[in-house]
Amino acid sequence: MSPSSLSTAGVLLITVPTVAFGGVSLLSFLMRNTPGYLDNPVRRGLWRAGHAHAGVLVLFALVAMVYVDQADLSAGLKDMVRLLIVAAPILMPLGFFLSVVRPTDTRPNRLIWLTTLGGACLAAGTLTLGIGLI
Repeated sequence: MSPSSLSTAGVLLITVPTVAFGGVSLLSFLMRNTPGYLDNPVRRGLWRAGHAHAGVLVLFALVAMVYVDQADLSAGLKDMVRLLIVAAPILMPLGFFLSVVRPTDTRPNRLIWLTTLGGACLAAGTLTLGIGLI
C-alpha cells in the first residue's frame, strides 16, 4: 500500500471506536428508556441509520484503500478518490445524527442534506475508482 493509503486507512481505523461508542450509546438509550429516543420514531430511525451507515461505510472505505493504489489514475485523482470515499462515512452519519439532535425533533432539519452530500461523494469516488480499475 502507498503511504497515502496507509495514512488514510490509519485514520479510518481510529474512527472505529467512535462507531462502537455510538452503538453503546444507542444501547444505553434502549436499556434506560431514555425520553426522546424510544418515544420518537423519527429520531430513533435516523440515529439507527446513522450508526449503521457509519459502520458499513468505514469498512467499505478501508477495503477501497487497497484498490486505490491499483487503479490506473493519476496521483491527483487517487488523492481525490481517497478523500471522496472517506468523506462518505463522515458526512452521511453526521446528517442522520445532526438532523434530529434534539430529543423533541420529529422532523429532520436542513442538516439531513449532509446525507445526500455524503452519498454524492461516495458515488463520485467509487465511480472514479471503478473506471480507474477497468
